[in-house]
Amino acid sequence: MCEHENPAAQPETEETAEAATAETVAAEDTARAVPPEEAAAPKETAKADAMEKKYTELNDRYLRMLAEYDNFRKRSQREKDAVYPAAVAGTVEKFLPVVDAFERALACECSDTGFKKGVDMIYDSLLKALEELGVSAFGEAGDAFDANLHNAVMHVDDESLGANVVSMVMQKGYRIGERVLRYAMVSVAN
Repeated sequence: MCEHENPAAQPETEETAEAATAETVAAEDTARAVPPEEAAAPKETAKADAMEKKYTELNDRYLRMLAEYDNFRKRSQREKDAVYPAAVAGTVEKFLPVVDAFERALACECSDTGFKKGVDMIYDSLLKALEELGVSAFGEAGDAFDANLHNAVMHVDDESLGANVVSMVMQKGYRIGERVLRYAMVSVAN
């Protein structure tokens, strides 16, 4: 028998060849085909990536806003804490000429002891009120001269005093804590 006579080896016709090719292509496509849930995965992955990016952006904006608010709160608290001492200092500065006037009045001779005692009591009350506000006087004769506290308006040569020593106080200085309200007006020796 020859090959042509074998029914299994019969030449294919065009129609059977196309059918066989179509079946082969369909089988290959089915083998390569992605399940429907995996086919949608690239779309969902892109969507998830976009949402992740948006979440990151929003979270970053939230954290920045939170930090800005915290900085604002701290700055506001510092400003609020600075207002009271500044207000007290401004008010006390207005009363310093009154204190000076009382000191000059007490330095003068007065024949009326009752009047002098009354002025002295008012002066003591004023000093007590200033002390309660944290105000302290500085600038005494014999202190070492400090340009941060004293305003030298005169210079004298006195061998009994050391160099850069306050020889005379013309006007006391006042401060609240480390803040100088008024510099002491002094005369400096040597």
